[in-house]
Amino acid sequence: MRKDLVEILACPVCKSPLELTVEQEDEREVIRGRLTCAKCPEEYPIEDAIPNLLPPDIRKGSR
Repeated sequence: MRKDLVEILACPVCKSPLELTVEQEDEREVIRGRLTCAKCPEEYPIEDAIPNLLPPDIRKGSR
């Protein structure tokens, strides 16, 4: 995921801005990390450079 995308993403639950935490990155993008809502307690994982922005109930049911 490109870091600049964080500016246009919003929490699917409450529509608040998301904050990026990077765990692994290369010169072009975030490979692993998480997006955390600034308002509600939701977190969205980033794995293999793909953010999973499914609502929490759907995301947890698909594991």
